[in-house]
Amino acid sequence: MSNTHTSTNAQEQQLEALRYAQLLDWGTRLGVLALIASFAAYVFGVLTPHVPLEQLPSVWNLPVDAYLRQTATPTGWGWVALAYKGDLSGLIGISILAGCSLPPLLGLIPLYLKRRDYVYAGICAAVIAVLVLAASGVLTGGH
Repeated sequence: MSNTHTSTNAQEQQLEALRYAQLLDWGTRLGVLALIASFAAYVFGVLTPHVPLEQLPSVWNLPVDAYLRQTATPTGWGWVALAYKGDLSGLIGISILAGCSLPPLLGLIPLYLKRRDYVYAGICAAVIAVLVLAASGVLTGGH
């Protein structure tokens, strides 16, 4: 009976690992594709930059605060409103890559709940909550 339980447990773990790996694979592929597409659109002039290329040499050496002020570049999630700009569009791919562990974690929760493994489901939910909280910018300390 112990062998059967061990075999079933191994199969469940393989199912979890497979689901996590598949979702993570799709997330990373989507993120890399977004990076490539946004870079190509920027390089080939499909998307105009927020900071014109001619202006870059005069702002490269500025401190960050001065650069942001002079170029009217937003901070935090403000870039989303300017994601159509060539020099900021790459942040879409970076955001996808930074968040690509969320769908796999969300995908594990139903598997854990189905087998009544509430501790692991709770751990996944806690990790998701921490990642979302960190990405929200709530804990920036006024910066």
